[in-house]
Amino acid sequence: MSLRGRLLIGVISLALIGLLVLNVAIYASLQNFLIGRVDAQMRAGVDEVASALGAPARGPIQRTAFPLGTVAELLGPDGSVVNVKGVDNGFGSATLSVTPVLPKSLPNTDLDVPASPFTVAGSDGMTQFRMTDWREGRFGGQVIVLAVPLTDIQSTLRGLLVSQSLVSIGVVAGTALLAFLIIQVGLQPLRRMGVVAGEIAAGDYSRRVEPATSKTEIGRLGLALNAMLTQIEAAFAERTASERRLRRFIADASHELRTPLTSIRGYSEMLRRGASQSPTDSDLARRRIEEESVRMSALVDDMLLIARLDQGRPLETKAVDLQAIARDAVDDARAVAPQRAITLNASEPVVVSGDDTRLRQVLGNLVRNALVHTPSKTPIEVAVSTEDSVARMSVADHGPGLPPDAAERIFEPFYRADPSRSRDSGGAGLGLSIVSAVVAAHGGRVDVKETSGGGATFEVELPLTSSEPN
Repeated sequence: MSLRGRLLIGVISLALIGLLVLNVAIYASLQNFLIGRVDAQMRAGVDEVASALGAPARGPIQRTAFPLGTVAELLGPDGSVVNVKGVDNGFGSATLSVTPVLPKSLPNTDLDVPASPFTVAGSDGMTQFRMTDWREGRFGGQVIVLAVPLTDIQSTLRGLLVSQSLVSIGVVAGTALLAFLIIQVGLQPLRRMGVVAGEIAAGDYSRRVEPATSKTEIGRLGLALNAMLTQIEAAFAERTASERRLRRFIADASHELRTPLTSIRGYSEMLRRGASQSPTDSDLARRRIEEESVRMSALVDDMLLIARLDQGRPLETKAVDLQAIARDAVDDARAVAPQRAITLNASEPVVVSGDDTRLRQVLGNLVRNALVHTPSKTPIEVAVSTEDSVARMSVADHGPGLPPDAAERIFEPFYRADPSRSRDSGGAGLGLSIVSAVVAAHGGRVDVKETSGGGATFEVELPLTSSEPN
């Protein structure tokens, strides 16, 4: 059963139970009140009844307005009816169509004291009487029975029952209608959420549910669902991007490996077809096979390094002085490109905790990247500094810089900002990917920005260590 149906049934059931309890209470209260009034009337009319049956008066008689059909009987010692009076226009009529059916034993009490009133059936089987009896001293202790018909009370109670039924039906119908409208309005946000959930299930992860507010229960549910959807959308986007990067990595890796393998196969064919008869061709083939093998091994080693770092494998950790690493990298670069102006700005030791070999690889790749991708006489500036418990290394060049869309992908494997460069001069495109992976494994970050005046500046930030190297 739907939530709407359960709520509607619950509200109607609650209304029915409330009305039933209320109606029963009103009916019982009115019944007790009316019967109590009849009982008081019978106790007050004892002298009037006795006088009507022929007893001498004890004083002034207070007349009681007994209802039509009231019966007063004087019973003999053997229980037979000695005298009977009925109310038509006051006591006096002896012809009665309906009389009370007396019990076999009457609960009469002391002399001139009426018994507690009780209800008996009438001779017609439909009318009920409220009766009492007492032993009357003026008749020598004979019993007087007084029975008042409850016809008026029963008529009043039947009218009350009909009124209560009609009112209850109206109240239940109105309650059901009002509850239906309120439930419809209250569940409208849930229906909208269901529609949005269906669209999300169909693949539209950008949809959000409404309402999303902290003021209502459904609104708070909307806030929680929207937060969850945001996380799901981000997770799916990350997974999609990761799958895209993986496919691109596999495609690029296959392409990069195919090139040296094709060269090795070609030179192997040259040797097989007779290059061995020409010493020059034989030397060229063997040299090229060796060079391509070395290149392929280096490429595989780089890919394995990136894979290990992505898996979170721990690196060797010890105190490393970035000033010494930068000095060695600058010296190596000056030896390779003596015509360049390569400067170092590292005034004091900067110690971090990390892998010395991998950090040297980071700075070496950044410097080599500047050497390869800038004109031969373009200056390069290397700097090492500290700021707010962070070690910072930077390599700045004054070359052509990066294209506007390259900064976001520059650290992706096999990406080349200048695709026109050959792999021999530009590398496989793994250098900056290794830089990013190594820096991330050390808990740092790497960024690229435009150099003032033109060019690119790569900045590496690493957490400082409190100890100094020995």
